[in-house]
Amino acid sequence: MSTRVGSGRPRRPGQSQRGRPTRPHSGRPDTSARPSLSAPAAKKREPVVVELPQTMTVKELAEALNLGSGQVIKELISRGLMMTINQTVDFATASDIASAFNVQVRAKALDASEGVIAAEIEEEENLRPRPPVVTILGHVDHGKTSLLDAIRQTNVTAQEAGGITQHIGAYQVEINDQKITFLDTPGHEAFTAMRARGAQVTDVAVLVVAADDGVQPQTLEAISHAKAAGVPLVVAINKVDKPDANVERVKQQLAEAGVVVHDWGGDVEAVEVSARRKTGIQDLLETILLVAELKGLKANPNRPAVGTVIEAQLDKTRGPTATVLIENGTLNVGDYVAVGSVYGRVRAMFNDRGKRLKKAEPAMPVEILGLSEVPHAGDRLHAAPTEQAARLFAQRHAQQMAAETQTVARPMSLEEMFKTDGHAKNLNIILKADVQGSLEPIQVSLERLSTDEVTIKVIHQATGNVTESDVLLAQASEGIIVGFNVRVEPGAKRAAEQAGVDVRLYNIIYDAVEDVRKALVGMLEPKFVEVQEGRAEVRQTFGRNGEVAGCMVLEGKIVRNAIARAMRDGKVIAEGRIESLRRFKEDAREVAAGYECGIVLSGNVRLQVGDVINTFRKEKVAGDVPL
Repeated sequence: MSTRVGSGRPRRPGQSQRGRPTRPHSGRPDTSARPSLSAPAAKKREPVVVELPQTMTVKELAEALNLGSGQVIKELISRGLMMTINQTVDFATASDIASAFNVQVRAKALDASEGVIAAEIEEEENLRPRPPVVTILGHVDHGKTSLLDAIRQTNVTAQEAGGITQHIGAYQVEINDQKITFLDTPGHEAFTAMRARGAQVTDVAVLVVAADDGVQPQTLEAISHAKAAGVPLVVAINKVDKPDANVERVKQQLAEAGVVVHDWGGDVEAVEVSARRKTGIQDLLETILLVAELKGLKANPNRPAVGTVIEAQLDKTRGPTATVLIENGTLNVGDYVAVGSVYGRVRAMFNDRGKRLKKAEPAMPVEILGLSEVPHAGDRLHAAPTEQAARLFAQRHAQQMAAETQTVARPMSLEEMFKTDGHAKNLNIILKADVQGSLEPIQVSLERLSTDEVTIKVIHQATGNVTESDVLLAQASEGIIVGFNVRVEPGAKRAAEQAGVDVRLYNIIYDAVEDVRKALVGMLEPKFVEVQEGRAEVRQTFGRNGEVAGCMVLEGKIVRNAIARAMRDGKVIAEGRIESLRRFKEDAREVAAGYECGIVLSGNVRLQVGDVINTFRKEKVAGDVPL
């Protein structure tokens, strides 16, 4: 027998299921009904306002909202955030969760002491001498790595030599009871990249020049980067033991590059060394200490630590690790730290030989464990009094970085350089040209434009295309790049776009000089840039003179009437427009990548199999959009 709901008797109009009279339907909600779960929200009362900090754990958020942790976690999951009760949420996320439960929130005002991290300014009586921090720069194959190894080995005793368990990108050596910290960076690009991120960690730069090879392009770049950073140089003339070594020729080349050593009447110390034979190493270390002594390097060891991340990585067994150079104060195991946008508590510290440390003093490089995530190279480390303070400081840093990204904090462009207060004090220029003979006249012409209000300075000049190293230097020095008869390498183009570095390319010297002159008086017009649309390769030619090209479109799309440039063996052979574009004997407006087409360039250009046709469109841009 089946079971039916109710008695089965028909109801009369106006009668409920239980036989009670019902009210006629008026089209309005029945306010006499039993209160629903959402009834409290319908009552007129002052909304609940809860104060929340900038960051908090899921558990703390649940307690502040007077909810169960499970409710909050469920709401987070519904928003695509898989989190546990011990994970941290920011104020924006917490505010969204609170609104879902009809709770209004506002940011909690900080107490005067909350989240405070020691100031950078130090009283003179608290300062003590600290070891210098040294970076080694120079041309590839001139012996930078060999010299670092020689310095390190001469400061490791025989019984310790086999005990070096790891290499953390920085290490200390000791000479005459004084310490020197060396940063083992890949070269001047890394040196300047850290400076571009605001990390000025180097006190002295050692320029390595091979006695048998002399000054090379990367040597000149290293000099420019060190000068732009305002770091004193010590020249290490390496490989003096080679038969074809010519020390005097190296000194002459250095003088021509603007680095005049003492022997030639200048103020730069030069030391002759042989990394292979390990000779002159002691003299080099003593010279570094002498130069550092003149700088009067000091720090306060009796304050919370401040430092800079040299490198960081995720270790499969130990978690996030970071090599940090302590610049001021003392870092202890157990300290809470904020490192850029991450935070944590120092669980362990190691020196470059893998030895566990309990504390790290100024100018000491250490590897630390215990961070919540992997920080970025160049991030600043600050020791904090509490975990809450460290977390808050890291959150503030993340918000600041997000705000800077939104406002596009970037180096000035040529147009913007003179818009702020009518003038700029300095305009730094990185100059690149196709041949050496073009550099000097362009430099002289540009620097002649300097006035009492504005100083135009070419801080680096070299031949060849614009490279990522040039972009890094421009970013660090807040300068612009001027290129003459050169192109921008793909990696450099991406780096310039990301950093907002103004790159300007010219074919006529007068145009470059005139643009800078116009910028000085605020009359620089917007520029045009070429944006590549398509690339096609010639697979076959037709016609009497090969003016009709059967092509395969490799990238983008080929559009009729587009600006075109024909290339052969990497060189431009013709420029014009796509005069005719056909597909299967039919006129086509455009042909996409992966399809064949027939192309005729304006001017009856004779093409050959293997030629490449690039098409462009010109866009008018105002300001700092790089070429």
